[in-house]
Amino acid sequence: MKAALIVAMDLERGIGKNNDLMWHLPNDMKFFKETTQNQIVVMGRKNFESIPKRFRPLPNRENIVLTRNTNFSAEGCKVFHTLNACIDQLSDVTDKKVFIIGGGEIYKLALDAGIVDEMYITHVNKTYGADTFFPEFNLKSWNVETLQKQEINDTHKASFTTIKYTKR
Repeated sequence: MKAALIVAMDLERGIGKNNDLMWHLPNDMKFFKETTQNQIVVMGRKNFESIPKRFRPLPNRENIVLTRNTNFSAEGCKVFHTLNACIDQLSDVTDKKVFIIGGGEIYKLALDAGIVDEMYITHVNKTYGADTFFPEFNLKSWNVETLQKQEINDTHKASFTTIKYTKR
């Protein structure tokens, strides 16, 4: 199994506020969609519920929701109650990448478990007063490759850079 995570964060490592996205950056959303298309996406329950209903489950992806709530179910999704149970189930997957897509607690669990091989991080050049944050990580453990840069324009109210981090 190859595990990656994908996230956009502001200058303070903020990734969300009130269980919602804090910005509208069409080219970053396009990057997320193209990168995770036909792959497996793993998310926490709150992150899943923050996705507008018309987009749930995320189309053309295998959706997995992590929750401690043993009564939770979501149409079109697999549900696991621990990250370890999810990883055990996916350990033999070789034809798809497993993308951790949030939220903050799920990113921390995945990084702490040491399962992440790649990180796709969009660094948004603005602050938004987030209440949820991406965890710290040791930059020295990762090779860095810039994938895209976006300047402010009519449809992007903030500039950003998307970087691929590959475990050394």
